[in-house]
Amino acid sequence: MTVRHISMAEALHAEFDHEAKTTRRVLERVPGEQFAWKPHEKSFTAGRLASHIVDCLGWADDIFTADELVMDPKTYRPFLAASVEDLLHSFDRRADNYRARLASATEDAMMQSWRLVLMGQVRFEKPRFAVFRDFTLNHLIHHRGQLTVYLRLLDVPLPWVYGPTADERM
Repeated sequence: MTVRHISMAEALHAEFDHEAKTTRRVLERVPGEQFAWKPHEKSFTAGRLASHIVDCLGWADDIFTADELVMDPKTYRPFLAASVEDLLHSFDRRADNYRARLASATEDAMMQSWRLVLMGQVRFEKPRFAVFRDFTLNHLIHHRGQLTVYLRLLDVPLPWVYGPTADERM
C-alpha cells in the first residue's frame, strides 16, 4: 500500500472543512428570537456568541496575507449578526475565504512567523499553521462548545458534532 503524503495546508484544509460543516450545523440551530438571551450576566448573548464564532473566520486575510494582526479593542468593531440568515451568510462567505486562503498556502508560508499585536504589545508570535490552529480553529471549536450549552439551555435540539447527541443520530 502506498501512503500519499499531504502538505500541512492540505491537512489543515481537511480539518477546517470538517469543523466548518459541524459549526454551521450548530449555527443553523440558533433561534433568532433568542439572540438577546444569555445564561449569566457575565456571558455573551446567544447572538453575540454566534457572531463571535463567525468573527473568528474573519481573520483569514490577516493570517494568510500579513505578518501580523494589530488589534485595538477601542477601535475594533466585531461582527454582530442581525439575523440567523445574516449569521449563516457571513459564516459561509468567511469559510469560503478561509478555504481559498488555505488552498493557496505553501508549506513555507505555513511555517512563517506571525504575530498578534494587542494594544501595542505582541501577545504571541508563532508559525502561521499554529496561529490557524490555535487562534482560529481551536477558538472556533471552543466557542461552538459554549454555544451548544446555550442551545441546550434554550431547549433547542442539538445536532451531532463528533458523535450523536441525545437529540440527533449521525
